[in-house]
Amino acid sequence: MAKSGNDYFGLSRLVSLILAIIPITAWVCGVITRITEGKIVAAIIRVFLGGWIIWLVDLVLMIVNGKILRLINL
Repeated sequence: MAKSGNDYFGLSRLVSLILAIIPITAWVCGVITRITEGKIVAAIIRVFLGGWIIWLVDLVLMIVNGKILRLINL
């Protein structure tokens, strides 16, 4: 079972960072992560607006603190 608090399905920080570096996998994992958290609106927003800006923000946050962008509970 996935550890709570870790991003990308409870994988280690290194694996999550590698997934965050690749734009397509970061987008897909971000959408799936939001759906599994029950944040359907956030997943829909990520599908339509999950372009380069959100990818860069997620990548920087993953490098700095090991977690992807968490917005309010949408």
